[in-house]
Amino acid sequence: MKTFLHACCGPCSLEPVRLLKEQGHELTIGYMNSNIHPEEEYLHRLNTLLDWARNEGIPVVAGNYNPADWTAAVGPADAWGEGHIDRCRACYRMRLEAAARYAVEHGYEALSTTLAVSPYQFTEVIHEELEAVATQHGLAVVFEDFRPYYPEATRRSRALGMYRQNFCGCAPSKAEAAAEREEFKRLRAEERARREAELAPQRAAEAAERERRKAEKAAYEAKQHAKKMMREAARRARKDAEAAEAEAAASRHVG
Repeated sequence: MKTFLHACCGPCSLEPVRLLKEQGHELTIGYMNSNIHPEEEYLHRLNTLLDWARNEGIPVVAGNYNPADWTAAVGPADAWGEGHIDRCRACYRMRLEAAARYAVEHGYEALSTTLAVSPYQFTEVIHEELEAVATQHGLAVVFEDFRPYYPEATRRSRALGMYRQNFCGCAPSKAEAAAEREEFKRLRAEERARREAELAPQRAAEAAERERRKAEKAAYEAKQHAKKMMREAARRARKDAEAAEAEAAASRHVG
């Protein structure tokens, strides 16, 4: 089946491409991601994808980059639902729409997406939007929950030295990811402080025990040293007495 695979980045493409090719799909990758901010990030991800796909012999089509379209599609922040699911739904729809239009115009039979490999995405929403968009454009739906393969995609992308971004793509997700990392750091610091506080009495007791043993050892060594000095003094006294007695005896013998 001639399938147009919407891809969000290179690392997320590895396992979906492998699996879909094994299933017999004739793939072209579509990079339609006006959500990515800033443009330098967009180009970095695109170039990473192009370098890998070139080595794999897989064609890549890059859509028009127009962040204004994304802003218009997702609407104002105060309209987003809990967990930003509404924002993400609109984002998925906009990107999959762009991919579907290209697929129809260029004779593809099916539409799929690599978005379903990430455990950080709304997988069910992705499935719903892919179904809706593909059906609307008369394309077969090729959906698979690729999340079980995410660890392998991570391993392979690292082994290949691919650029791995640390946020989804849009400016809000970048800020959210940064805030989550800071929160994670704060929680780790608090956990370390809690553990230190819990261990402090034990460590203080251990330190006191070490000092007690050290003092006990020092006292023992001082006592042994004193005994040694006393034995040395007694030995010298005996020698001196013996020498004096020998000298006196010698004097008596001469007289």
